[in-house]
Amino acid sequence: MALTAKQKKFVAEYLVDLNATQAAIRAGYSKKTARSVGQENLTKPDIQRELQAAMSERARRTEITADMVLQRWWAIATADPNEIMHLRRLACRHCYGIGHAYQWRDAAEYEDAVRPAEREAELSDKPPDIPSCEGGFGFNRLSAPNPRCPICSGEGRLDLHLEDTRQLPPQARMLYAGVKQTQAGVEVKLQDQGKALENVARHLGMFRDRVELSGGLDNTSQDVGNLSPEQRRARIDELNRRRGIGTDRAPGS
Repeated sequence: MALTAKQKKFVAEYLVDLNATQAAIRAGYSKKTARSVGQENLTKPDIQRELQAAMSERARRTEITADMVLQRWWAIATADPNEIMHLRRLACRHCYGIGHAYQWRDAAEYEDAVRPAEREAELSDKPPDIPSCEGGFGFNRLSAPNPRCPICSGEGRLDLHLEDTRQLPPQARMLYAGVKQTQAGVEVKLQDQGKALENVARHLGMFRDRVELSGGLDNTSQDVGNLSPEQRRARIDELNRRRGIGTDRAPGS
């Protein structure tokens, strides 16, 4: 049976975001009945065949498979944000200074601190307040905190580090969604890992809370919220049989 103009529009709109309710609204159905109409449309064999044909053609045209999309979602969901940015604790200036006195990076840094003190003394006609170099030189800002440091108590100092996004590992690059300058500083944007994990779960059929198209178009699930435990169990067994999945439930259990 040929599809109506509205049904053809529904098929085209459903392919946009796989949202049956919104597809029904955009296809011209009433907003009040869009949810039920959308769910009903997904169960109609003629519409299922049309959707399957359209999806197959799109996959052939774009060379994008469901496995490719699933793999990308999983990569985003399991990426480590620490590969993009992380909060770390680094040594304070007293951690490794001689006698835990203030440690300078090198002689040049120390001289840069001495000169302003000498100029101020000349202007004020007072003895210069020369910084001490008792702690010595060799401060490395990337060193780990010294647990015996009496100044920072081994906690060091907090440092927010952002990686060079041009050098991110492939999986972290999928998680990275850009950066923008704000009044408070730099804001790093990431992909929504929770949403990516939800997409993986839905793709694998772990959710059964609404009618959805998943994989083959005959693999639809009904709203089970109002079913009794026995009806829900029977529905799950039916879906498993349609997917070729056996059950380990003992008879009568």
